[in-house]
Amino acid sequence: MPFHALEWSLQWSAYFLGQWALLEVLEYLGSLSVLVAVVFYFAETGDRIKQKHYQAWQVINTAEGKGGSGGRIEALHELNEDRVPLVGVDVSGAFLQGLELVKASLMRANLEAVDLRNCNLHASDLRYADLQSANLRGGDLTGVDFSHATLTDADLNGANLSGANLTRADLSGVDLSNTNLRAIVWHDLKSVDALNLYRVSHAPPEFVEWAMQHGAQSTAGEAQ
Repeated sequence: MPFHALEWSLQWSAYFLGQWALLEVLEYLGSLSVLVAVVFYFAETGDRIKQKHYQAWQVINTAEGKGGSGGRIEALHELNEDRVPLVGVDVSGAFLQGLELVKASLMRANLEAVDLRNCNLHASDLRYADLQSANLRGGDLTGVDFSHATLTDADLNGANLSGANLTRADLSGVDLSNTNLRAIVWHDLKSVDALNLYRVSHAPPEFVEWAMQHGAQSTAGEAQ
């Protein structure tokens, strides 16, 4: 009986409260507040994206000149995903193994002595970039534009350079052992002195012949 009495009381309370216009107004105001919040959320999307990009650049710039990753792999990937140009970025000496920057704008970037083993830079723009002593072993460098880039003493062992543009690039001391050189653009190379062409595949025959006449070699390294 007490439970029935309580139920009866609550039913009548609900009935009387349902007649109050104030409660109905408050219900509409609650729905309106949700709508306003949604509108403001979308209105501030641009500011949030700018803030995200600012934080990514802060990570990259703070770690400049330091070894290790320092969060730069994620920051670079995030910026490139939003199609933010990475022109002139300085990540020299950084550990960025496995970095994915497909179709990235890296013109004039400083990648000196950077560790980019097994990276994916497919169709990226690396014109005039500094890649001296960089480690790009096993990387996907298909369609990369290396024109006018400096790759002196870089390690590209086992990388895939199919369709890469090497026009006016400096390849002196570069290790191209076991690389795929199918359909590369190689005319007007700046230097191929001590370039290693050991076991390259699909290389244009005229390229190999010309390079060997201008200081290139074909020797197995200690690791092989």
